[in-house]
Amino acid sequence: MRGRIAILAAAAALAGAALPAGAGAVTQYQIETEVMCDTCNVPLYIAESPRADQLRREIRTLIAQGQDENQIKATLKARYGPDILALPEDSGFSLGAYLIPIAVALALLLVVVLVVTRWRRRGAIAEGPGEEPGSPEDRARLDDELDRFGR
Repeated sequence: MRGRIAILAAAAALAGAALPAGAGAVTQYQIETEVMCDTCNVPLYIAESPRADQLRREIRTLIAQGQDENQIKATLKARYGPDILALPEDSGFSLGAYLIPIAVALALLLVVVLVVTRWRRRGAIAEGPGEEPGSPEDRARLDDELDRFGR
């Protein structure tokens, strides 16, 4: 049993030494989900065009050269501009793409909370503590209807 484990460990070490640096660290699919096809304007992994095929070949070449994910994205951004990346940068003006939707959602939540509390407060004030809703005439008419139908 120990002999088999030693053989497997040696085989794994040899296989790891035979791989170029960074190989296996990034897959083409990982890159394709984070890169846009610049002609189709869709993520590269679902794009079907000759240009998308060209970008896929370019990514395969960069992976074969041993570049990691950040290096590949930086290379593509340098060649084709920031619009090639599916996600905006998380710094500078592009940070607004992340922060503005969050701020709008929080503001809407605050408005809903304020409106609901105001409605609840108005309802409690209009009815008063322990009072039945409606005018005295409405209550009298309701009592008559209930008596007529055999309350």
